[in-house]
Amino acid sequence: MATMIDTAAPLRPWIASYPEGIRWDTHIDTRPVHEQVLAACAKNPSATALDFLGHTTSFGDLAKKITAFAGALQRQFGVKKGSRVAIMLPNTPFYPIAYYGVLRAGGIVVNCNPLYTVHELAHITSNAGADVMITLDLAQIYEKAEKLVQAGHIKSVVLCHFPDALPLLKKVLYSVAKRKDLTRLGASPIRDRVTKFEDMIARHDTPDAVVIDAKKDIAVQQYTGGTTGIPKGALLTHANISANMSQINAWGDGLFLPRSTVVAVLPFFHIFAMTVCMNVPLSNGTRVVMLPRFELKALLNLLARTKANVLPAVPTLLNAIARAENVTPEQLASLEVCISGGAALPDEVRAAFAKKSKALLAEGYGLTEASPVVCCAALRKPSKPMSIGLPLPGTDIRFVGVDSGKLVGIGEDGELQVKGPQVMPGYFDNDEATAEAFTDGWLRTGDVGHMDEDGYVFLVDRIKDLIICSGFNVYPRIIEEALMTHDAVEETNVIGVPDAYRGEAPVAYVKLRDGETVTEDALKHFLADRLNKIEMPKQIIFKDALPKTLIGKLSKKELRTEYAQTRAKK
Repeated sequence: MATMIDTAAPLRPWIASYPEGIRWDTHIDTRPVHEQVLAACAKNPSATALDFLGHTTSFGDLAKKITAFAGALQRQFGVKKGSRVAIMLPNTPFYPIAYYGVLRAGGIVVNCNPLYTVHELAHITSNAGADVMITLDLAQIYEKAEKLVQAGHIKSVVLCHFPDALPLLKKVLYSVAKRKDLTRLGASPIRDRVTKFEDMIARHDTPDAVVIDAKKDIAVQQYTGGTTGIPKGALLTHANISANMSQINAWGDGLFLPRSTVVAVLPFFHIFAMTVCMNVPLSNGTRVVMLPRFELKALLNLLARTKANVLPAVPTLLNAIARAENVTPEQLASLEVCISGGAALPDEVRAAFAKKSKALLAEGYGLTEASPVVCCAALRKPSKPMSIGLPLPGTDIRFVGVDSGKLVGIGEDGELQVKGPQVMPGYFDNDEATAEAFTDGWLRTGDVGHMDEDGYVFLVDRIKDLIICSGFNVYPRIIEEALMTHDAVEETNVIGVPDAYRGEAPVAYVKLRDGETVTEDALKHFLADRLNKIEMPKQIIFKDALPKTLIGKLSKKELRTEYAQTRAKK
């Protein structure tokens, strides 16, 4: 099934800046992603689909396991159309099998971050109504599933045996040397609620057919907003997810076809990696090489072994590569394109990375509610510096005044709002939040920025991070960019704090590069020519490490709490 995008009415200055051969009004493929992946498996079953630390899975084998797992979910657990199934797995071959198996069975995937606390996981699973959770037998992860069952938040656990994901030699060595890291299922108080993943696959059950209405039926219930409040379940239809895949394929202009190899170091349970690192390449029959977490040495070894050429990343990962003295251009030589997402890409990180790699570094932008990609720099040629690029094919954007609520002109700052086939219908069981998320059918992103005359989009900051000093708007990102130009600064994060005179004032937290020293006064003197007096930080606080979210984005939440607690003690 394909949908033709309506090209009527809105002005779209970005179309004139599109790379040659890419059309905004391209056909959007909305076939369910599991159908596309299974079709890719049938087309070239002997090709390698997954590579995990050297253990490979062919597309043919992947299809067999997806189908068998889907059948077992239906037969053993009664999963049917609309059933919520929680997946709490790091990047391993188990994840795509579980993900596509749930969808093939008619279920809805509820992604759970294995690093979440039991309290956070309890909210997600109970809110979603997920009876079954698929997880790993690593003790530190399994213990959380165990507590969720004991508390009544989930009923059953499907357990994947981690050593089965490893190459034979590593499997043997791990089973001997790391046995203590694995849970002892026989001693588990919920052992009668646990079914082994490999036993489900071995049943070779054939799943019943499930008729999917791609535009209406939900594929993934992705929780978001946890850093600012109680996480909400964004409902992403099969068409939302497939549309974004189709848009990315069109924008990539062949980048994600089988000549490529995509690195999946970002976690699949995060929407960026789920779409860009897994769904897009696998639906094209393209190899995905996985790491369970980011470790610089492991990533370099992976590049040396696989010659992977596409690396989706977050800025902190790119910064780690760029700043590492022992990383050479030769070690990164296979990389052709790096796609930065998840957070703003500082210009200093871009420049430092360019000294290590000749790869085209393209910044993209998206949000969970848009499946997730909205804008991206061109993936075949350089784009304007500091821009998040152009809206993807089939995507409309506009900027609306934060205070006025009226459309703003070219170059004027306003809230970015989005329309497109990748945009969710709403949040699960939360009409109030859904209503707040949309204005006249446009998704409110909460991000402030503007568009230039060529249609390139530039973001300034988040509305919620805006600092109002003496009635003036101060954007933390402006201060952060200025601080990052100092040679001694490795990372920085700026928050707004209460101020008796100005109402609010910026405070900067800074992590220095190893071996570097600089005083607060010296940094403020450095900033004097780069910031106005209102933007100048009230205080610069040095820390050995800055808090990050679970995918590596710098987080302001913990810093606000820390500052408030410190202030309360005075």
